[in-house]
Amino acid sequence: MLEVRNLSAGYGDRTILTGIDLTVGPGEVVAVLGANGVGKSTLLRTLAGLQPALAGTVVLGERDLTRQAAHRRVAAGLSLVPEGQQSFPAMSVEENLRLGAGLRASGTAAVGRALAGVYEVFPKLAQRRGQLAGTLSGGERQMLAIGRALLAEPKVLMLDEPSHGLAPIIVEQLGDRIAEIATRTSVLVVEQNLAVPARCATRVLVLDGGRFTREGSPEDILHNEDVVHAYLGV
Repeated sequence: MLEVRNLSAGYGDRTILTGIDLTVGPGEVVAVLGANGVGKSTLLRTLAGLQPALAGTVVLGERDLTRQAAHRRVAAGLSLVPEGQQSFPAMSVEENLRLGAGLRASGTAAVGRALAGVYEVFPKLAQRRGQLAGTLSGGERQMLAIGRALLAEPKVLMLDEPSHGLAPIIVEQLGDRIAEIATRTSVLVVEQNLAVPARCATRVLVLDGGRFTREGSPEDILHNEDVVHAYLGV
């Protein structure tokens, strides 16, 4: 679904990522782990088109998105949920969700079906569909942010540290929901919290020094004490 080759990215004259190669296949949950400041968010922002790549290519399916604007990448099937449980607090849950369908051209019925699919994954959102987003808990706001991105029916859903600021039990539940989402669309998630990839990842990569330094199954990475201490600082 997603193929990234020799990607370099940064800010101004400062290069953060160098020579990044990454693939996300159909139905995969690929987790990128790393400590703060290693470039995890930079990676997703570059893939989403929010900042230009310094080098390399980004291809989704057979479509080269390397020079495409962010909104065209969403329309092509690449959606990003930024860190921070972002929502429009004065709008209802359902109004927030429907904003995610803004680039769809397939009509009201298709949007309704996509909305029903989000409520199936996140039943709490269905219960609170008329509630103002600003009154939701942190975990519910994260569900809302993910649900809104799903309304665009992405081929690859990108999540930037979805566990940030959430209680451990909510993080575990979120990991289970991400695994369920992967039955519908591929997922690329960057995290520092090991609990999320432990519950949903099919493949794990470790980012350090602007490059991927390790790759393997969740068991290979998350149960390797040397890797965890050296690269994640926990």
